[in-house]
Amino acid sequence: MEFMNSFGWLFLLAVLVIIVLVKTAVVVPNQSAFVVERLGKFSKVLYAGFHILVPFVDVIAYKRSLKEQVLDVPKQTCITRDNVSVDIDGVLYLQIITPDKSAYGISDYEWGAIQLAQTSLRSVIGTLELDRTFEERTRINQEVVEALDAATAPWGVKVLRYEIRDITPPITVMEAMEKQMRAEREKRAVIAQSEGEMQSRINLAEGAKAAAIAQSEGDKQAVINKADGEAAQIRTVAMATAEGLRIVGEQLGNDAVAAAQLRLAESYITQFGQLAKQGNSLIIPSDIADAAGMVAAVSKIIKPGEGLGKSGTHV
Repeated sequence: MEFMNSFGWLFLLAVLVIIVLVKTAVVVPNQSAFVVERLGKFSKVLYAGFHILVPFVDVIAYKRSLKEQVLDVPKQTCITRDNVSVDIDGVLYLQIITPDKSAYGISDYEWGAIQLAQTSLRSVIGTLELDRTFEERTRINQEVVEALDAATAPWGVKVLRYEIRDITPPITVMEAMEKQMRAEREKRAVIAQSEGEMQSRINLAEGAKAAAIAQSEGDKQAVINKADGEAAQIRTVAMATAEGLRIVGEQLGNDAVAAAQLRLAESYITQFGQLAKQGNSLIIPSDIADAAGMVAAVSKIIKPGEGLGKSGTHV
């Protein structure tokens, strides 16, 4: 009987020890913080690790995560500066910096941060026109973060960033915007087509100009080449004529005047003969006797040494 009583007391003592250990030994996970109250009053904050509390005196009142938290900001209706209602929702990122302030500074810091994000967003949207709400999302996010960071500092909470997730204007406004965008696209298409046609005309004109310049240069070079050829031909004929006269003059006893007279007589007779072939009517010069005399003179010139003096003239 006494053994059973002793065993009962040992069992009760073991249970008491276990309860005390459960109440006093605390293991705080990583990136977590426990707020401890002693007799109902804030005592300390326990961070990651193993800790011993005073049994039945120290109590873990709040548990806080030190990780970055993501809060969904519900969709709300905001009115822009030009009196257009838009529905906007977003995402809020925050982190607890001081666990005890987050526990005693506000009853629910998450709910309070969401409400502040909505009111700050309405204030910022009210200063912007509808078109600028789509263009200046970065500015809106930054202003909301600045307003929240100043308000949540006493709560021991740091607002890291705020991101607008969606902006939904009314259906009528969306239809008007769609028409405007369609008109802008058509306008850009017409401008692009006109610019293409203008560039095409410019290219054609430049090509025609270059072709005309090339053709004129070719014609100019052809004329120059023709003139050079004719000049070369004239020089060749003149040189051949001079050479012929020189040879004839040598045959006539170095008499250049007689050679020239002979060439003149030959030309006269040739041209007169061509004139007779080209037409049925023939105009005979009044001084035809002079032509006959010139032919007789030519005949005398052909016979070298006959009737010639030292100067090569007829005696």
